[in-house]
Order: sequence, then C-alpha cells, then structure tokens
Amino acid sequence: MTTDAPMIECRNLRRTFQRGGPLRRGSEIVAVSDISFDVRPGTIFGLLGPNGAGKTTTVRMLSTLLLPTAGSARVAGFDVASHPREVRRRTGLALGGDRGLFGRLTGEQNLQYFAAINHLSPREANRRSAELLELVGLGERGRSKVFEYSRGMKQRLHLARALLTEPDVLFLDEPTSGLDPLGAFEFRHLVGELKERGRTILLTTHFMLEADELCDELIVIDRGEVVAQGSPAAIKRQFGSATVVEISLREPREGLQASLGELPQVQHVEVGVDGMLQTVRVHIPSDQDAGPIVAHIGAEHVDHMTTRTSSLEEAYLTLIGRDE
Repeated sequence: MTTDAPMIECRNLRRTFQRGGPLRRGSEIVAVSDISFDVRPGTIFGLLGPNGAGKTTTVRMLSTLLLPTAGSARVAGFDVASHPREVRRRTGLALGGDRGLFGRLTGEQNLQYFAAINHLSPREANRRSAELLELVGLGERGRSKVFEYSRGMKQRLHLARALLTEPDVLFLDEPTSGLDPLGAFEFRHLVGELKERGRTILLTTHFMLEADELCDELIVIDRGEVVAQGSPAAIKRQFGSATVVEISLREPREGLQASLGELPQVQHVEVGVDGMLQTVRVHIPSDQDAGPIVAHIGAEHVDHMTTRTSSLEEAYLTLIGRDE
C-alpha cells in the first residue's frame, strides 16, 4: 500500500436484507444502496445521516462484521470480503454502549482479556492496558468494576479496547451518543488527539457539532445513498443556501415575527429572549442584503447584529428535507 493511496476505499457498496429472515424470504430491504468514497490516511472521515440511513451497516461492512451484497471495499489495502483477517488485524472497532464489555471485571481486566484474544503476550497485554487506560483518562479507575462506570467512562473503555492492537484505522459508531455535554467534549478532544498521532478514523454521527468540529471530510447518507460529500465547509457553502441575520433588540416588539415573515426576501424567522433583550434570527437568500430587515425593525431599536453563513445543521436539513 503506497503512502498516497486511500486508507479506505468503497466502490458501489450495497447491502440488502430479506424481510422475514433467511427461512421466510419476503421483500428485500435495502440498507445501503450505492455508496462510494475514499478516506485519506491520517484524517477523520464522517458518515452523517438520520437514524436508519445506513451508517452503522456501512461500518459493519468495512469492519468485516457484514459481507457486502454488491460492490467492494478495501481497508488498509485489503479487500474486506476476500481478506477479512488482514483487515481485522489493521483496524479497531468501537460500537459503544454496554454490550462488548464485562461489567463484573475491572477496566484493566477487560483490556487484558481482549488483548489475550488478540494474541498479545501477557507482558504486552499488561503494558498496553496500562498505557491505554492512561490515554483515555481511566488510569485511576482501571481497577474499578466496569458496572460502576458512567456511560462516558464505558465509551472511553470501548475506545481503549479498539486501540489494543495499535490499528491503522479506527471505526467509531456514534461515539458520543448518550453522553452529557462535558463527556462528549472530552471524547471529541480525545479523538482529535488520536488523529494527531496518525490514526485514520471513520466515525458515524448525527450530531452536527461533532461532524463540523472533527471531520476533515464527510458524506451525508439518506436512505442508504450518498446525497452530499465534501469537507464540512464545502457542504455548508454548497447546501447552506441562506444567510442568517441575528439581531438583539433593546425593547421587545409585538408581532415582529409575523411582520418580518411577510417580507419577500425572508425565508424563516425565529423570535426569542436572551436576558433582557429580544432576539430575532432571520434567514434570507445568500445573495440578499440585511438592510431591508434592519429598516423594517428600525435601526434605533437594534442593540447588536451579526450575519453568518448557514451552519452544518442548516445545510443538513436542506439536504435531508425532513425532521428525523
């Protein structure tokens, strides 16, 4: 594998299931329809999409837990269907949640057990377990039973388990799902550190902040198909078609949401309260000026105003076109 070759290559990847299972064959369910993408070495690549879009199914195929129905995928230079053992030797997978860990063992014992399964010597297992517990911030809790861990601590232990064999590629499936804001922030920081150490990371998420902050490139998947691909900034430019005008007013004004909504260039209006100030958020086409908005409100009423491009969440909603 050359240094400039993609670390992950997907070509027309497809996965279907039979409704009713293998013994009662019914209609076909298409989980992943036709997905193609490349992941460059040493980058973080995101799979973004609503629940049921096909994100986890894609990760399971890339990590050799599922065979593709059609198409092909290569990870670290090896085909996932014809050389699954070689793929598994070079990858780590963290699915998260309570499954996959032994609650009545300590964090240290969990890692030593999984190290033995991966054919690490006892000395190497002890060394790697101690290193990884420190790396993920569990050094002082390594000898605590896992059933005593918070969800965030379990997520960290899952990550440590995925790193035991020093893999080239990490697969993280919704790694911050269910974490509180602080836990999610700390986990994102840890993922960023792993990238700095040269890991290639593919993560699935439906959190826009996470995708925007972490990913060098991402694809948006809907109903098993890719609907957008590029850097977060590129996707915001291409699909975030609005300029967002955010205004704070010195004094509340009644009926402002309705009256602003009648202006021809206004796409969407939100009115709220921030302390003693009334806040107004107006979406207008990116080629329009905010002047008519300010004129309608009255410049003398404006305490503060900013304009910005659409967020990744706003671009995502344009692409998906429906609530989750």
